[in-house]
Amino acid sequence: MKKKIMFTGGGSAGHVTVNLALIPLFRQEGWAVEYIGSVNGIERELVSPLPDVAYFPISTGKLRRYLDWQNAKDPFRIAKGVYQAYRLIRRRKPDIVFSKGGFVSVPVVIGAWLNRVPVIIHESDITPGLANRIAIPMAEAVCTTFPEAAAHIGKGKGRHVGAVIRNELKQGSAAAGRKLCGFTPGRPVLLVMGGSLGAQSINRAVRQALPELTEAFQVVHLCGKGQLDPALTVPGYCQFEYIRDELPDVLAMSDLVITRAGSNSIFEFLSLRKPMLLIPLTRQQSRGDQILNAHSFEKAGYAEVLEEEGLSPQTLLERVRALHAHRDAYVSAMASGQKTDALAEVFKLIKETAKSR
Repeated sequence: MKKKIMFTGGGSAGHVTVNLALIPLFRQEGWAVEYIGSVNGIERELVSPLPDVAYFPISTGKLRRYLDWQNAKDPFRIAKGVYQAYRLIRRRKPDIVFSKGGFVSVPVVIGAWLNRVPVIIHESDITPGLANRIAIPMAEAVCTTFPEAAAHIGKGKGRHVGAVIRNELKQGSAAAGRKLCGFTPGRPVLLVMGGSLGAQSINRAVRQALPELTEAFQVVHLCGKGQLDPALTVPGYCQFEYIRDELPDVLAMSDLVITRAGSNSIFEFLSLRKPMLLIPLTRQQSRGDQILNAHSFEKAGYAEVLEEEGLSPQTLLERVRALHAHRDAYVSAMASGQKTDALAEVFKLIKETAKSR
């Protein structure tokens, strides 16, 4: 009988990308691959097109840290999700569950634990998110991207593996990227990516600075769902809500990146040696993990950091110009950074854990 792995994780693209990197490896070795996610989350959009990967939606509730009337309903949604996940796992009988985190993963991890199915978690940030903090006691092991994360993981569970990078990101064609965007060779390309859901403050500052930005750069802007500006037609500027299949090509042609500081994205840019201007989410918008990520990269010489409180069209222009002027130093620092094959290490750990069950 073939081995079976069940993945979970969602709410944002960052909670899916590691799963997307691992899934082809398991399919190549003949494993059955299944995925539990939310009914309407981005994980369903990203996973459903994959061949031979069964997707099972369950009820989810968001784990909020602030007052909201939805908080009264969410415990019931989570309880329903735990029941659904428990029944699914009992029926589908996976050998192991791999969780990338996000609020949808909590019912799945609980359901696996109740069925005595081993769980491995991946934590991208320096400090675990709330979903992973709840799930860690029920896991066999926790794979971390940052070595600093070990201090926040239970004794003996943390495994520092480094960043898991999707292999296809390294296969892009700069010529195909320029064709997609209508760009010309010979002029530097600035990629703006505020995350899968977009970033209104970054979008606003970039668009206000476009006349000056396009004097020196061609700008490709991934602005997020519902945040296109069809009236904005500036030569050398191309905008998309979100791209998936063409992303390796867009990355291949890009010389600099403006982005948030989500761990998965910035490590992908690091692996491709793309100098970054990081604009992390503020502590009012998040638990502060992106601020820690950004300053870790700044200290290593991989990126410039611009706090959102100081973001304006003018400060954006100044930092982008400085990043471009010193791009060779950033590329050199990234080239000499620590190199690990995290994808292979996580793949091996999952197989060994499933085998020893």
